[in-house]
Amino acid sequence: MVEIHDDAAPERARLLELAQASRSSLASLSAMLGRNPSYLQQYVRKGSPRRLEERDRQRLAEFFGVSEAELGAPARIVLRAAAEEFLAVPRLPLDASAGPGAVGSEEISLDSFRFSRRWLREMGLEGADLSAIRVEGDSMEPVLRSGDEIFVDRNKRAGEGIHVVRIGDALHVKQVQASAPDRIKLVSATEAYPPIELARGELEIIGRVVWKGGRV
Repeated sequence: MVEIHDDAAPERARLLELAQASRSSLASLSAMLGRNPSYLQQYVRKGSPRRLEERDRQRLAEFFGVSEAELGAPARIVLRAAAEEFLAVPRLPLDASAGPGAVGSEEISLDSFRFSRRWLREMGLEGADLSAIRVEGDSMEPVLRSGDEIFVDRNKRAGEGIHVVRIGDALHVKQVQASAPDRIKLVSATEAYPPIELARGELEIIGRVVWKGGRV
């Protein structure tokens, strides 16, 4: 059994604890890192090296499923890793009208939502070019309600689905359907708003709506 001194750094004690809990020897873990068998034993017992190299620490943290902070990562690295785990989605001061049409202001980010990259992957949104826009009007109820925040993926401008489109200076959020060659039909969710049929050149598709959120 490996013994560590009372004054050993907490991260060294934590490494030994994790190794014992996973029934992994320090020698086998050293081999996993491509090191000689005594590498981690020397680290735990004698504090040599004083700190694990970043590559070794990352590999061990992955293996044990813990944060690098538990294995002695410097604060700057922990903060950097935390920042990299989240993506800021810009919230634009534009309203996509579910109704007659809202005049869009200049596209300058008002603020942003922060979402974990893991959640975005689970939602199939990894790699999306996202912007958040608020919905106004009732023509897309109950699918989208006035006041909902929607995520628009600007990488998805083709195919059918709910899209944000620009007609002149006005923004609309509608179900986009192909009606005929080079023509597009914009359909509301409520029958009170008749479909709008336009030539493709008469509108600009900003992107597909891929997520919504709003008050209960």
